[in-house]
Amino acid sequence: MQELIDAIIYAIPYLMGGLGMTLLVSLITVAMSLVIGVVLGVGLIYGPWPLRWVIRLLTDCIRGIPILVLIFAVYYGLPPLGLNLSSFWSAVLALTLFKTAQVIEYTRGAVSSIPRGQMEAAKSIGLIFSKRLRYVIFPQAMRRFLPPWLNGVTDAVKGSALVSLLGVVDLMQAINQVIGRTYEPMPLYVLGALIYFAINYSLSSMSKLLERRYAYIKE
Repeated sequence: MQELIDAIIYAIPYLMGGLGMTLLVSLITVAMSLVIGVVLGVGLIYGPWPLRWVIRLLTDCIRGIPILVLIFAVYYGLPPLGLNLSSFWSAVLALTLFKTAQVIEYTRGAVSSIPRGQMEAAKSIGLIFSKRLRYVIFPQAMRRFLPPWLNGVTDAVKGSALVSLLGVVDLMQAINQVIGRTYEPMPLYVLGALIYFAINYSLSSMSKLLERRYAYIKE
């Protein structure tokens, strides 16, 4: 038992560095996919048909590719095209593409659920398109958007473990490196699982608070 405790104590400084990388990858992925996904999601609903067709094709293609394949496709496929990215940014780009495709669908579903009369009413009182979205559509769509998006955030945190396959020293890679020195895999994997659980449980609790915050909006 003492050996297990010593292995965990030895591993903690290394795992904290890996945890920081995991959180950084997750934060960049979530932030970029949210902004791009919402913009493209609105374009999918209200844009001209050529734009809608391109967005739909892009979304369906990306969502149909396993995320692991997408990571390797970005990492090995971009250099022949003259775009050389580091392992870190290749992983972030692949994860962002995958999450953006999901956010587009979250946005489409949430905004499309709002009756078309709401947009027409906002237009009739002279609001420009951006203000119609900001003051009329988005506040009502928020409660429908938040639950799937927050679930997607937890998926992004868990999916960030795949960046270790490109040599990025995230939490998972840090665990493997420490195991190579201590030869004590089980306690370290358990510790890693507890850290991931703590992060995702916190996000889940936050999602419940946000859902209650927007529950005042009537159907």
